[in-house]
Amino acid sequence: MTYANHTRFTRRGFCLCCVGATTFAVSGGWLTPKEVFAQAQGIVDMIRSAAAKAPIEVHTLRGNVSVLEGSGGNVAVLTGPDGKVLIDAGITASRPRMLEAMSGLSREPIRHLINTHWHFDHTDGNEWLNKEGATILAQENARKHLMSAQRVEDWDFNFPPSPPAALPSETVSAEKSLRLNNATLLLKHRPNAHTDGDITVAFAEADIFHTGDIYWNGIYPFIDYSTGGSIDGTIAAVEAILASIGDRTIVVPGHGQPVSNKAELQAYRDMLTTIRANVSSLKRQGRSLDDTIAANPTAAFDAKWGQFVIGPAFFTKLVYEGV
Repeated sequence: MTYANHTRFTRRGFCLCCVGATTFAVSGGWLTPKEVFAQAQGIVDMIRSAAAKAPIEVHTLRGNVSVLEGSGGNVAVLTGPDGKVLIDAGITASRPRMLEAMSGLSREPIRHLINTHWHFDHTDGNEWLNKEGATILAQENARKHLMSAQRVEDWDFNFPPSPPAALPSETVSAEKSLRLNNATLLLKHRPNAHTDGDITVAFAEADIFHTGDIYWNGIYPFIDYSTGGSIDGTIAAVEAILASIGDRTIVVPGHGQPVSNKAELQAYRDMLTTIRANVSSLKRQGRSLDDTIAANPTAAFDAKWGQFVIGPAFFTKLVYEGV
């Protein structure tokens, strides 16, 4: 894949990039997500509007598993006689195109939905998918966040409680195994990573691994400290995933180009650990956040990872907060 194609995929895979691109053109530089939210009114409506216009691209993997790209996070779909199983729900405004894309995969109804975590771009579609017939499952903490109002401080945004139909009716605490559509799905909680309620989903026989937002392919990740995320937990989760997958494993990230692999995930891990070490060293020297940002601790990685909404300065801030 060319870098130009990678850029196209990545921008569409994360709806805030539509906002980020606009502010970049006006300001001549990337704003932090907090600055974007502060300057843009009705950001949730803007995200929904972007999702309403974005095409849904279908990536066929193996073992009756596909990925739908273009509605918030990357959505995996498993088809078979037990009905469609979705990993993440995307954004409601994408509903017509999501249904069209899924009808092209198979005729079975939607019966199961697994949320990798609580964030809007992965759960906004919960309500309509539940009304289509999906039973919703999530980690216990993710359900708690969906049940009550949540403030994401680094986004300067307050999310209201989800409607009853959007709430998971089933939860997993640490681990859970499901047998659906002649496939074994292995669910595992990854504590205090992107949030405190992240789960990964492995399709055992097909050797496919959906990481949720623990892994952002080609983009600096957002870490939600407001709801229990941490840089160290993210690194620990990535290292645990790397230890459990092989060279042939298809890795599906939460954002970015949706078909990845172990080598790319290893590069992501190396980026995280190196930047963490750089920022930690500066902080131990007594450097302030502004001084740490000015020291460019992400410089070696910015050309590849820092060209989208989570820019070098903001990612440095996130790491600084957690070391």
